[in-house]
Amino acid sequence: MTIKNSLSAIAISAALAAGAAQAADLPSRKAAPDFAPPPPVFSWTGAYVGLNAGGAFKADNGLGGDYSGVVGGGQIGYNLQLSPLFVVGLETDFQGTSLSRNTWFGQQVSLPWFGTVRGRVGVTLFDSQLLAYGTGGFAYGEVKAPWSSDTHTGWTAGGGVEWAFLPNWSAKVEYLYTDLQNNSGWGWVAPQRAKFHTVRAGVNYHFNLF
Repeated sequence: MTIKNSLSAIAISAALAAGAAQAADLPSRKAAPDFAPPPPVFSWTGAYVGLNAGGAFKADNGLGGDYSGVVGGGQIGYNLQLSPLFVVGLETDFQGTSLSRNTWFGQQVSLPWFGTVRGRVGVTLFDSQLLAYGTGGFAYGEVKAPWSSDTHTGWTAGGGVEWAFLPNWSAKVEYLYTDLQNNSGWGWVAPQRAKFHTVRAGVNYHFNLF
């Protein structure tokens, strides 16, 4: 091997070694981190249906006698979340009841059913899935006596707490005060008015809770 060839081989080896050392000093390229999409933002907006059950007892009807019983029924409604804090909605419900009492004259008077159409205004102060709300609106129901039956109308107001415990499902506890007035003006057609308190628990299925 000539001196010239030997020098060329040494130069090539040195260049290769320097290139390998430089490559070893370069920072290694790390794999891009996996991208996790953010969790969906919770919202109360959407339609719902549900069932409820509870008890009712009289307010002061001015006619004496006990007025208490069991209530149960269903509700449908729609919520609209205006902001992370405020929720508004509309709900209607229909209840069957065992409410009854005896008048001063020993006659039994009952409220076989009643219903309401109410607005709801709520806030989510502590948790986006916990809604505290006030509610009020129109009420109607059948007041039945041995001698007649009449549909009375009036108003109702109250409030409650609702918790979304699973996707699309919520549970609630609610209080209502209801005043069904005597529309006919005839005290003997059916007792003048039915005023009562209702405490009930319910469960709702939401069609698009998120």
